[in-house]
Amino acid sequence: MIRFESPADVETIHALTAAAFQRAPHTSHTEHLIVDALRAREQLTISLVDEREGVIVGHVAVSPVSVSGVSNGWFGLGPVSVLPGHQGRGVGSGLVRAALAQLRAQGAAGCVVLGEPAYYARFGFRAEPGLVLQGVPPGYFQALAFDAAMAHGVVAYDAAFDVRPPESENPEALQG
Repeated sequence: MIRFESPADVETIHALTAAAFQRAPHTSHTEHLIVDALRAREQLTISLVDEREGVIVGHVAVSPVSVSGVSNGWFGLGPVSVLPGHQGRGVGSGLVRAALAQLRAQGAAGCVVLGEPAYYARFGFRAEPGLVLQGVPPGYFQALAFDAAMAHGVVAYDAAFDVRPPESENPEALQG
């Protein structure tokens, strides 16, 4: 069952997101902190969970992005988190589809995602040469326009994405 998060889900989402990215390649291991910061900054536009047999096994976050400094109805998808034991079973796909449906229903212009090109292409995302996220390989930054024209410019995510772990959670700091 995919549903909106409730206040009682916050701690579970934090732990689930940390676990989902613990062994993932190409990660900053701050995804759980990003979701917390988006929520605290009231920038978590959509927050859905997948609950199976009373256990939350997946979560997707959606937040506004700006394009060339303008907030124009575009959103960023992610992080998408699935408990390791449930990955590869369609949980993430279901969450992505549900989040995109919610964005369309809310009249969003479009959505961007930073992730594996082959995975996100199945939802209609594609690399757009005129829409860039600085410092990221172009193929991994993809966009999907809804009923509006494709945006062009430099995309910026909310400052919540710049969060860094406290030293007690930062493996690099612990190595001294």
